Amino acid sequence: MSALVFIFQLIVFILTLPIQILHYIGVLKSITNVLFPYFLDRMTDSYNKLMEKEKKSLFSNMSDFAGPSKELRLLEIGCGTGANFKFYPSGCKVNCLDINPNFQKFLSKNQALNDHLKYEGFLVASADNMTPVADASMDVVVCTLLACSLPNTPAMLKEVKRVLRPGGVYYFIEHVASTDESSWMSFFQKVMNHTWGAVFAGCSIRKTTWKDLEDAKFSELSLRHIYVPTKFILVNPHIIGYAVK
Repeated sequence: MSALVFIFQLIVFILTLPIQILHYIGVLKSITNVLFPYFLDRMTDSYNKLMEKEKKSLFSNMSDFAGPSKELRLLEIGCGTGANFKFYPSGCKVNCLDINPNFQKFLSKNQALNDHLKYEGFLVASADNMTPVADASMDVVVCTLLACSLPNTPAMLKEVKRVLRPGGVYYFIEHVASTDESSWMSFFQKVMNHTWGAVFAGCSIRKTTWKDLEDAKFSELSLRHIYVPTKFILVNPHIIGYAVK
């Protein structure tokens, strides 16, 4: 199987050689940083329709984690276009963080559509180095569809634990590698992973993020593997759940 994967990887590499060259010299990253927010903005509604039931269920107990002040302090890392805003409880204080400043105008649009929330700011920073965010300053951290593009997921989870107060909660939804290594899904994920990452801002379709969460040693971890029938079938395997500090 490994030899067959290599042959197909080589075929894909040759067929996409212009993309590979642009990626290698760094031009493609500059282009995708500008275009990726537009792409995600167009995909938000269709993805939320697929995930509406799951998201409502996942975030349904969020208000229970409000701190002593009874105001829920929430940090969304890799906030993107603000696709999750509609699912957050009324009145919570939302802080947004993303490494790509080009998302800000899309955030502004979704903030206007979701005026049941209080927006405290937009930070341009990496999820694995959130130095502007104070220790134990958040009741809730939310991260959806971000770990795929991080080279160091354990470092991000360490930062999540740092900024959460004791007893705070981390909610996650991520697409991941197929758990069945002998499946055709796994085969094509291996074949396409490099080219996929070049086109989609460093996104990997082979991340085993559930292992990183298990290794992070939260006091409580609730995690499920689900299958989301998106148009982009290579990212259909997902994990969803929450972890308590």
